Amino acid sequence: MKVIGIVCSPRKGGNTEILVREALDGAKSLGATVELILTGDKVIEPCNGCDTCIRTEVCKIDDDMQEIYRKLVDADGIILGTPVYWINVSAQAKLLIDRTYALLYTGQKLRNKVGGAIVAVRRVGGGQVLGYLYMFFTIHGMLIAGGTIGYGWKKGDVVQGDGMLWKALDEARAVGESVVRLVKRMEGDAD
Repeated sequence: MKVIGIVCSPRKGGNTEILVREALDGAKSLGATVELILTGDKVIEPCNGCDTCIRTEVCKIDDDMQEIYRKLVDADGIILGTPVYWINVSAQAKLLIDRTYALLYTGQKLRNKVGGAIVAVRRVGGGQVLGYLYMFFTIHGMLIAGGTIGYGWKKGDVVQGDGMLWKALDEARAVGESVVRLVKRMEGDAD
């Protein structure tokens, strides 16, 4: 089983990355093969609405999204992490989400994959962004294993930051574990 974690933050080593790494550790602890993808150092152009992908089943934009498409399609579980920027996902997350149009309208290639959401926020907008990520999963026909919001401003704040019941790191780890458990259930291998 393959689970990928996509960090949609320009801030290397920041709170989003910390939480996604913890979620991947949770997935790995239950036997998944994991991979981290950092979009901050990738070149992802915006979707230009040309609809070439609908006619050819391939996005014609030649950038780093081509590699990410393959990883998304090959994964059983996808953990998507973003910081909150102006009560919304980051620019990196929006680019990635928009470009998955090519996967949706060419055979729903993410259908029945399992999604987990990670949101890092300073103080407001976390719930809205978490809902946005859930809607992204739903539109693609994915199954939602859950998500979490980690609060912090400076790099590393989420390590000490408390969630509602657990610390943010515990919640992130639980997201990764939930992704694996749901994939196993779908495969008829529930523990």
